[in-house]
Amino acid sequence: MRNRHIIPLLLVLLGLVGVAASTARRPPVQAGATTRAVTAAKAFLATLDDAKRAKANLELNVKTRTIWSNLPTGTTLQSGATERNGLKLGDMTPDQVKAALALVGSTLSQAGFRKAMAIVDADQVLETNSAPTRAPAARIRFGRAEYYVAILGSPSETEPWMLQFGGHHLAINVTLAGRQNVLTPTHTGTQPASYTVDGRIVRPLGGENDKAFALLNALSAEQQKQAILGYDVRNLVLGPGTDGKVIQPEGVRASGFSPAQRTMLVDLAREWVGIVSDETAAAKMKEIEANLSDTYFAWAGATTNGKGAYFRIQGPTVLIEYAPQGQGDNNVDHIHTIYRDPTNDYAAKAAAR
Repeated sequence: MRNRHIIPLLLVLLGLVGVAASTARRPPVQAGATTRAVTAAKAFLATLDDAKRAKANLELNVKTRTIWSNLPTGTTLQSGATERNGLKLGDMTPDQVKAALALVGSTLSQAGFRKAMAIVDADQVLETNSAPTRAPAARIRFGRAEYYVAILGSPSETEPWMLQFGGHHLAINVTLAGRQNVLTPTHTGTQPASYTVDGRIVRPLGGENDKAFALLNALSAEQQKQAILGYDVRNLVLGPGTDGKVIQPEGVRASGFSPAQRTMLVDLAREWVGIVSDETAAAKMKEIEANLSDTYFAWAGATTNGKGAYFRIQGPTVLIEYAPQGQGDNNVDHIHTIYRDPTNDYAAKAAAR
């Protein structure tokens, strides 16, 4: 299937990657992650009129920072709460969209930005495929136009502020507090799990899936026995709306892993941690590796790649879950994941100082 509707977004992506590459070739005055984000945030806000700016730039407080969702636009929430903050791409001009995506890209690694855009493109495929069968009056909408950008607080190199970018199956929450850039909590997902662009298969979360199955099957029989839970898990345990909740570690403890198994576990965790800017991700990975002996790997479901399975990585400063949606072993085309830090979601450590 040739998805022509994806091409414009990929061209924007290539353009932003080119900008990042040209910036990287400049002399040593290259800005840090927070400085880049502040510059991009101010540039984006400058493209907006007062009405749009009022939607895009909100106060940062304990309530606004928790307003995010993985649900599609138009979903009725039982609580009646706002689905998400910000201004959606569908209400922006092309120049504003370009500036908004440049802002998102300024806080992420190149690989992380590609992953985010692949999730957006998957949702456009879902919109294209579902629109013909949807009732005209239906409120729920999918697709690229339904993704929102929000700046919470005033962009600053010293004081905390936050960037949110999200829509169906994507909720990126980056809190910037001086040199600290904190990606947690962030939700990634995809539906469909794979699609084709110009003959090339795209799997937004393919690395997460394949590396997890490889790790499970690299475990010994005794390690697998410890890792595999004795019950089914059908959704995220600590997904959206569960801020502050904790669960007890389960599964196999990495203290007993071989060096090769430990490397595989670290590489799997990097699929989430590496979404954020390279310098920020590197520091977080060192923290995770330092606590690896107290980190657990848990599994529920099929053990053969290509079938549905839930897994969890849980350590002192990291909680990652991957949960296919639906029933049975073949529920592989609709994925939810969450990435949290139980000690530092929303940069809680910086706020506490």
